[in-house]
Amino acid sequence: MKSGHIYVVQMCSGIHPEENLKQLAALLSQQTLKQPALVCLPESWLAFCQTPQQTLAQAQSNDDWIRQIQQLCRDFNIWLAAGTIALTDGQGRYYAASLLFNNEGVEVARYNKIHLFDADVADSAGQYRESTLTRPGDDIVTVDSPFGRLGLSVCYDLRFPGLYQAMREQGAEILLVPSAFTTVTGAAHWKPLLQARAIETQCYVVAAAQVGEHENGRQTYGHSLVVSPWGVCLGEAPAQVGVIHARLDLTDLHAIRQKMPVAAHNRFKSDFYE
Repeated sequence: MKSGHIYVVQMCSGIHPEENLKQLAALLSQQTLKQPALVCLPESWLAFCQTPQQTLAQAQSNDDWIRQIQQLCRDFNIWLAAGTIALTDGQGRYYAASLLFNNEGVEVARYNKIHLFDADVADSAGQYRESTLTRPGDDIVTVDSPFGRLGLSVCYDLRFPGLYQAMREQGAEILLVPSAFTTVTGAAHWKPLLQARAIETQCYVVAAAQVGEHENGRQTYGHSLVVSPWGVCLGEAPAQVGVIHARLDLTDLHAIRQKMPVAAHNRFKSDFYE
């Protein structure tokens, strides 16, 4: 039965990729990474820009940064779930792309964020309109790994349980939710949403988050979490930059599924995700 070590990196990313990469490398250097190791990063970790226009400009040069990320995977011998990185669509917009690399630096999966955060929030930003220049993705992505079958999602996706049910139908065992929840929505909904997705799908949920006051003026909630298929929090980060570690064992997951086979009992499906 597959198992492995998960390292969830909580960051306070700025607008400059070189500084964020240095922050990541320093955090990894402080860890004794047990193998096999999956490192999970938050949304917008490489460049947390101030405007969509700046993010689009950054997307034009991210191929160079990706090569450095691939080398980092080789240097630390890690699989890396690289949060989100803006990648151009070639038509004047960009995808919020969640890339998964293996320990040889090979890209083994890419998920483009499907649900875009267009909402009004009672915080310092007040209004969020991701759809201004972000192109939404269309495809559900699950992929086999040494840790189990991973399902890829991003932040606002968390509010749409149909996506996670669809990933479960594709065999997902570990759901990744890199995020940059606001302090307001995070305090209200972050933990219960993550626990709900874990319980509904009987999957582990791993959610790496941004935290603190950022160079772009955003304020994010932090509290990165690892949740068991029974809804138990296996690790929660304090409201500061750092790394939490959890060991996931799929033996427990399959025991829960065998005793309570909710997937077999489910009589509802979402046509949108089929």
